[in-house]
Formats: sequence, C-alpha cells, structure tokens
Amino acid sequence: MANPDKGAPVAWDDTRKHGWPAAFKRVAIPSSVDGVKQAAYFLAAPEGAKKVPVLVSLHTWSAGYEQQDPLAPMARKEGWIYIHPNFRGRNNTPDACLSDKALADIDDAIQYALDQPGADAAKVFVTGASGGGMATLGAYMRSRHEVRLFLSWVPISDLVAWHGESLARKNKRYADEIVACTSDGAELNMAEARRRSPLHMEGPVRPRSSIEIFAGIHDGHTGSVPVSQSLLFFNRLAEQYGHPERRVGEEEIARLLARDARADMALGKVGDRAVLFKRSVPGVDVTIFEGGHEMVVDACFKRIQEMAGQ
Repeated sequence: MANPDKGAPVAWDDTRKHGWPAAFKRVAIPSSVDGVKQAAYFLAAPEGAKKVPVLVSLHTWSAGYEQQDPLAPMARKEGWIYIHPNFRGRNNTPDACLSDKALADIDDAIQYALDQPGADAAKVFVTGASGGGMATLGAYMRSRHEVRLFLSWVPISDLVAWHGESLARKNKRYADEIVACTSDGAELNMAEARRRSPLHMEGPVRPRSSIEIFAGIHDGHTGSVPVSQSLLFFNRLAEQYGHPERRVGEEEIARLLARDARADMALGKVGDRAVLFKRSVPGVDVTIFEGGHEMVVDACFKRIQEMAGQ
C-alpha cells in the first residue's frame, strides 16, 4: 500500500528493496501447492537457543518480501526467529491477493520457520499492515497452524467493498489491481473477489488463536482503507463465535466513519495514541485509535513481546 501522504517512505510501508542486514538470509521455500519456490527473508535463532518465539511479518499491498520492515531489527535484538515471506508478491496478479497459493505460501513460511532449530511452536506471531493486515486476516481464517496471536493493522477485509471505495476515493490504481487479481482484467469478478475476502471466508467455528485488529480513525479520509473494513470483520467473528450482542452497530460504524469520536482514557493507548473505540469478544479485539493508515510499530512489537512472555 502506498504511503497515503505521498512523501518519504514511512517505516511500516517502505517498499525499497535494499538495506537488509547480512544476518537476514534470502531463502527459497517450495510451495506445497504448485512447487514454485517462494522467496523470503529469514533470521535464524541464535546458536544453541531453545524455545525461541517466531515472528511472521507480512508485506503490504504494493510490495513483496524485499520490502523494508521495521519489525525485523526488533526481532533480531530479541534473538527471535523471523520470516518475511513473499506469498506471490505485490497484489496485482491472480496468484497474489489471498489466492489459495498465496495463503498456502504463508503457511509454508510458518512451517519453514518452525522446522528450524530453536523454534517454539507455542509462540508463533503473525502480523502485517494494510495489504499485510488483509493477509493477516486471511491467515487467521485459513491457517492450519496454531498461532498464538494475529495482529492486523488497518486491514482490507472485503475486496468488493474496497473496490467501490477505491473508485469513490479516486484510488483507481487499487481498484484496477483488485480487478487484475480477481478476473481477466476487464471487469471485477465479484464472486472471486468475495472468495478472496477474509470477511467472507469460511473460518474457524471457535477461536483457536487470538486476533487483535487496529485501525486509525482518519483512515479512509487521509488514507485508503476506511475503518468499516475492520469493524465489519469484527462483527463477523462476534456473530460466528456466539456473541451477536457485541457487534458494532450501524450507527456506531457511521459515527466512527465520520470521525465523531473522542479519546477515552479508560480504554488506554496504542503506543502514544489515544484509543477512541474498543470492542472485544473472547479471542477477538478491535481498536480504533487516533491515527491514520498505519501500523504503530513500537506498540505492535510491544504487544507481541507481552504475549511472548506469557
């Protein structure tokens, strides 16, 4: 996903392909679906280390595995295993954009990391922002792995809705790329777009992993993905897991889309950002914070550290 401010690259969405430290090795992982080798940057556990957490960081919409990732040096400092998979690269081809191949690639990358010396299978964490947030939702719905925590930042959950939203906001490139991913390139294949949308995927009947979803209230205004994409995905899980009374109501969604919300100190902060809205059911949280289309990197990593220490 491009930086919505169109200035210098932001840390969580720096699509430049250079600058990876030597400790991070390029690896090639054969796809379990078609055998095509998928590249990734990988950091092994320190020699002799045991029970090391595994951090799986997913690239954004407009990038691939070579994209710079501010979480990578944080994982290295902690001595964790880290992997940054390609899962068919930028979302502008049919093989990308949560295709069956791309979803399998994410699982293959997790398995690759777990197969390495020192990996703790009980402490796997998956995160991403924007297109990577969408991939995090898709992995939550479809992964075969036991993941401790998914953290999804400013995600797309419904490609059909986002196609219309992108056209309305004159983000034609994103609309065109959705078409390119889901059809012959001429017009949107709504059925295929729905099939690739986490909101409409068949998922677990009960939470077997925790998922936390974060969205900045100004997204959709200064950014490209409105907060409704996060709120409606939360509603889907609240209903699926037997808590329909916890769904975010239409009036509340409209209010948040209009940015009519104030900080509530009782809800805490996301890093240094005020929390404006929070809703939870067992295993699922959604948080709207004072911000835009972004990952609050320090807060993301701190949350993973907290869970890794439990």
